[in-house]
Amino acid sequence: MSAANYYHKISDVLAKIHATQQDQIERAGELAASAIAAGNRVYLFGSGHSVIPVMDIFPRYGSFVGFFPLYDPRLMWSNVVGPGGARELLWIETREGYIETFLQSYQLLPGDVMIVFSHGGLNAAPVEAALYAKNKGLKVITVSSLANAKAAKARHSTGKKLSDVADIAIDNCVEPEDAQVDVGNPEKLAAGSTMAVVFIAMSLLAETGSRLTAKGIKLHTFVSPNVPGIQKDHNQKVFETYTKAWFARGWS
Repeated sequence: MSAANYYHKISDVLAKIHATQQDQIERAGELAASAIAAGNRVYLFGSGHSVIPVMDIFPRYGSFVGFFPLYDPRLMWSNVVGPGGARELLWIETREGYIETFLQSYQLLPGDVMIVFSHGGLNAAPVEAALYAKNKGLKVITVSSLANAKAAKARHSTGKKLSDVADIAIDNCVEPEDAQVDVGNPEKLAAGSTMAVVFIAMSLLAETGSRLTAKGIKLHTFVSPNVPGIQKDHNQKVFETYTKAWFARGWS
């Protein structure tokens, strides 16, 4: 019964994204495609559970070179408690000033795009990633709960929430509470934002790839080895293409 309840809740969220966010996703896809077609980069950032769509965009079967995920293990839990634990991560991502130190290692240049994922859109990590990119001349796409932005007060000292920094703000259409299923306790269960943002991430990936193909750009696509006719070294060549693109600019 609760599993069916979750299915219906998530189906409603995905239907709302499709009904209300299609224009933003198409605009974001064109922005990303234009950047990649011009030889620029589309960077991806998220912290905590919002690193999941970053990991799923690239490298992932069905994705392609042009997307550059930015990972910081201090913002990704590898443990529940202790070193690499969730509690420590949740503390770090609220500290102002840390993200600038992290992003200084990367050459973010005008013409690039930064996509920032955060359900709440209030913590220092996503807000400062967007602000840093904007100050470097990048276009910024955000994916967050606009209901949460409307209901909550800004936590960052600039007074900005993540969507305030965006050139294109995509709504994940999930309520601030995130959890979906009421089982009779004050706390609901089963989060909705991960399903929502992965759906948005894959929609954006498909939109970007379609527009690049229409522009005549060859996609270097990471492919499942189960696809008939794919050469054994296909994905190795994809990694090599990514490596060449990375070191063509490399670290700052």
